Amino acid sequence: MWQPVFMISGYFISILGISMLIPAAYDIYLSNGDWSSFLTSSIICLFIGLSLFLANNTKIQRISIRQAYLLTVVSWTAFIVLGTIPFSLYGVTENFADALFESASAVTTTGSTIFADVEKLPKAVLLWRALLSALGGVGIVIFAAALMPFLGIGGMAIFQRENSDVNEKMLPKISYIAKIIISVYLILLGAAIVCLHFAGMSWFEAVCQAMTTISTCGLSTRNSYGSFNSLGIDMVTIVFMLLGAIPLTYYHSIFLTRNFHSLRAEQVVVFLKVLFFYILFTTLWLNFTGVYGFWESLHQAAFNVISVTTTTGYATTDYLQWGALAGSLFVVFSLTGGCTGSTTGSIKILRWQVIFSYLKRNLILSVDPNRVVPVKIGQANTDKTVVNSVIFFIVAYLFCLVCLTLAVALSGYDFFTALGVVLSNMTNTGPGVMADIGPSGNYSWLNSHAKYLLSFSMLLGRLDVITILVLFSKGFWQK
Repeated sequence: MWQPVFMISGYFISILGISMLIPAAYDIYLSNGDWSSFLTSSIICLFIGLSLFLANNTKIQRISIRQAYLLTVVSWTAFIVLGTIPFSLYGVTENFADALFESASAVTTTGSTIFADVEKLPKAVLLWRALLSALGGVGIVIFAAALMPFLGIGGMAIFQRENSDVNEKMLPKISYIAKIIISVYLILLGAAIVCLHFAGMSWFEAVCQAMTTISTCGLSTRNSYGSFNSLGIDMVTIVFMLLGAIPLTYYHSIFLTRNFHSLRAEQVVVFLKVLFFYILFTTLWLNFTGVYGFWESLHQAAFNVISVTTTTGYATTDYLQWGALAGSLFVVFSLTGGCTGSTTGSIKILRWQVIFSYLKRNLILSVDPNRVVPVKIGQANTDKTVVNSVIFFIVAYLFCLVCLTLAVALSGYDFFTALGVVLSNMTNTGPGVMADIGPSGNYSWLNSHAKYLLSFSMLLGRLDVITILVLFSKGFWQK
């Protein structure tokens, strides 16, 4: 069972090792003598990756569901742990807990940081954070679009029939979908770089911001995105945050198959409607309370609401200063999430669609129990298995949220502080709804124990909880 897992994980680790050569080359270009930190990291990763790949090299005919679970958890954990090496060797983090937290934040596209002053970091380190987020972003989309339907996580089996044009075996299907996703991802990335540069960024900042925008990560090269002080940059960023929050396979459906009526299209429409409502409400509230004039209210609401709802985490201002209601609003935004099959985190729109449709059905049945009322997503009926899977996911998600909150509280923090830091990291949003971890804060003040727990919470939320929880079930290892 382990041979294919180690072989493919070794391949991914080798890619990580090769990626480390990019900031090393950039350090050399800048005549910075610390390039050897990245070269050493690359050699370590390539040695581990190639050793695993060659020692377990075999022709893989198919991957079982158990192997898919193991591959996902092993490869993501390896990426996070090995991603810490450049931070440690470069000397920008004080201990392993800090390096692990920063690496986990980038790979899971969470966007939390332990750095109080990002602008003082070496450019090679900023580039490395962006590269990790780009790799994590494309990785999670492949996981969501190719693996989750087969694993039945959170009702994602609903998408299986949309890919019936390819081989039903798991491995060929993953390969087919991965090629589509990587192609679309690179096109969006290239477009974002060019647009951000011509909007006013330097090429370096445009490259870093593009990678952390399309991946909806939000690890910026600036302490505040508002320091760019450019409406053009903000508008371009809004567009690409939205593009990153839409299923990447949806673009394939539009441009190649002209399929405008798929379930992906349905959740995109609902997602945009929800965002429109969030932005309109926030704009009117800001204008009514006198925080800003109407147009500035629209600008700030659009950018920050989209940033948090897509779990990107950029901020043009400290929205916690908008008033008492702001914290509650942004908790709702962070729990909403983007579309399934996108780079966003949190619970996501499709699952909320299933939940609300299920609630509507049961409200009708409570009055008219003999009536036949299906759970529908758009025009598609949703079977009982999918509904149960989504409910199971929501329950598991909330259970893990509570357990991790209590664990962080045991580290020496009050319950509401623990809940705030866990919620912001488990939803992969980054900035939280407390001053210390909000748009003007960071996570450097937490102790090492809390940072380890939050690093785990990022991975747990990024892999949709069940992928990791299933490994702790007795039945998983019995066969």
